[in-house]
Amino acid sequence: MPPVLHRQGWIEVITGPMFSGKSEELIRRVKRALIARQRVLVFKPRLDTRYHESQVVSHDGQRVEAIPVGDAREIEAYLSPLPQVVTVDEVQFLDAGLLSLAEDLACQGVRVILAGLDLDFRGEPFGLMPELLARAEFVEKLTAICAQCGAPATRTQRLVNGKPARYTDPVILVGAKEHYEPRCRACHQVRY
Repeated sequence: MPPVLHRQGWIEVITGPMFSGKSEELIRRVKRALIARQRVLVFKPRLDTRYHESQVVSHDGQRVEAIPVGDAREIEAYLSPLPQVVTVDEVQFLDAGLLSLAEDLACQGVRVILAGLDLDFRGEPFGLMPELLARAEFVEKLTAICAQCGAPATRTQRLVNGKPARYTDPVILVGAKEHYEPRCRACHQVRY
């Protein structure tokens, strides 16, 4: 957990593969901010309807109300009055406008908490995550447990009919256990 910074904003990024607890950690931080009576806004990509259209839901069923958005510009419409905390789940699905918005909010004294996949199913940097990771004051990289060997999993394996996906498959396919499982570097596979 980052140290308490008074009257200063910052960016926190929670990252790792699927099933590592990113949304669970984001929800935990939101709940703590609410206990501290801070004004918190929670956002999620409209694209992510796996568990609920207007809630961030962890794989183990924890949940918090969220505002579904299509891009960073939609977030701006909710920022008056300026909240103390802004959180966004599944940031890899949003546009690069989130970079400047997060920077602007942090410079205005807002705590910005972002969660998302750092790598896509191919094991390559996902969307705007590399840039967010570079700009964040605090980064927490979580691991899951490899579904094949039990080692720490840092990758997300996409499966199609029980086999590893092809490199040329679309990068974005919203899903959960029906399409994905956590894997370590050694067990992660992509068909070429």
